[in-house]
Amino acid sequence: MSNVGKKPLSIPSGVDIKIHDGVVKVKGPKGELSQEILPGLRVEIEGNVLRVKREKDDKVTKSYHGLLRRLIGNMVEGVTKGFEKRLEVHGIGYRVEKAGKAIKLTVGYSHPVIYEPPPEVEVSVEGNNVIVVRGIDKQKVGQVAAEIRAVKPPDPYKGKGIRYAGEVVRLKAGKTKA
Repeated sequence: MSNVGKKPLSIPSGVDIKIHDGVVKVKGPKGELSQEILPGLRVEIEGNVLRVKREKDDKVTKSYHGLLRRLIGNMVEGVTKGFEKRLEVHGIGYRVEKAGKAIKLTVGYSHPVIYEPPPEVEVSVEGNNVIVVRGIDKQKVGQVAAEIRAVKPPDPYKGKGIRYAGEVVRLKAGKTKA
């Protein structure tokens, strides 16, 4: 049995979970999320504890078992606390500023890059070089952070670019003059 899948998920107060037509809907103080139940699995709620159970023991169902439990756990955490990713902009003259709901990145191109996030994700700026991505859906927060980082990934020779907070960029040696 999956180590993650067999763990029961306690439902905190203020969170409402409904299962209807093969879809799990989680509603909490920050919003509402839904997830389809993967094939070969069933979700049961007993009091304030949620369990994911397998109907058969084939390889695909076993691999989905822990995944579905983790997805539902992330939905519960998202509607209660939310998720956040921080990005840092490194480089002389590189900066970021808020432009309405979008952000304007000046990262060494001949033009500023404007990034418009999806409506369910909030992007804010702290200072000139820190971008904070917040939302209730962990997958969307991570995707938006990855898209922003892809505008100017860290350069392996000088370290300039956009990186996750705490990310260590290993610098290459570069050429030496003979």
